[in-house]
Amino acid sequence: MSLIQITPQPTESEVAAILAAYEALWPRPVTAEPSAPAAPRWRFSGRWWSTPATTRRQRQTLKR
Repeated sequence: MSLIQITPQPTESEVAAILAAYEALWPRPVTAEPSAPAAPRWRFSGRWWSTPATTRRQRQTLKR
């Protein structure tokens, strides 16, 4: 029993072209090569620019 059925019955060259296209378009799993460990990243915690702008704003009083 075949998993692929093509109707009407194609010629052998048509079957070969269909199967070649099927193989070319079918997604293949990609194996990732192990990479070097990532360099430590600079952390922005505790910096003045890491807090939201609305929190950094200070109220200014109007002098009369």
